[in-house]
Amino acid sequence: MLVIGERINATRSRIAHAVRARDATVLAREAHVQTEAGADFIDVNVGCDPAREGEHLEWALPIVLENTHLPLCLDSPNPEVLQRGLRLVERRPVMINSVTAEPAKLEAVLPLAARSGALLVALTMDERGLPETADRRVEIAAHIIGAAREAGIGAERVYVDPCVQPVGTSAGQGMEVISAVFRIMQAFPGVHTTCGLSNVSFGLPNRALLNRVFLGCLIVAGLDSVIVDPTAEGIMETIRAAEALAGRDEFCMRYIRAMRPHS
Repeated sequence: MLVIGERINATRSRIAHAVRARDATVLAREAHVQTEAGADFIDVNVGCDPAREGEHLEWALPIVLENTHLPLCLDSPNPEVLQRGLRLVERRPVMINSVTAEPAKLEAVLPLAARSGALLVALTMDERGLPETADRRVEIAAHIIGAAREAGIGAERVYVDPCVQPVGTSAGQGMEVISAVFRIMQAFPGVHTTCGLSNVSFGLPNRALLNRVFLGCLIVAGLDSVIVDPTAEGIMETIRAAEALAGRDEFCMRYIRAMRPHS
């Protein structure tokens, strides 16, 4: 299970303030604590001021790179910003977050991923917006995977994000995403799936509980990556338990190692 640490995200007011104030200590600490918590990648999103996002990213990336040995996930909807970021991380594995099925996005982002060798998060969105059904998610995923293949990006480098939506406003969305994950993993050999987990619980009480239960369901359905706060209580334990129950942890060794501090 590939864990992408989500805490360096300028939608969080603390991170936005640190970016604007050039407070390196906040970003350094976030990189460190997520590394210690067991993340595999560190997501970096500094889009609090779209007009200055490239400048912000060029300030932030060296700080994050100095405070973790992990590869980074460059998180921006702006291809020009992604290109600026790729220049700074060229000596380390990298992930691009993200591309959609919108023609302009495919045309701009796929060449960046192809040239850099980056892994690629592919959102199941197109010019019609967010999909409501598993069928549409699978259809959009197929389109992006095909376009990526034509650009020289193999399925093993694509992480399809089925675009989790809040169950508080649309009760069926949880099952639509679970179904989409299962079908994508079955239909496209080698491809991966990921998601921004916490969207599912937006607006509801005890969000942490909903997030953990939903994550367990997704892992059983085949999800093999997640964009999440690895420091959140119980989240890494949930991953190890679900992997064990899904038969993706031989002899439950990862689960056993994870539980040793608690025994």
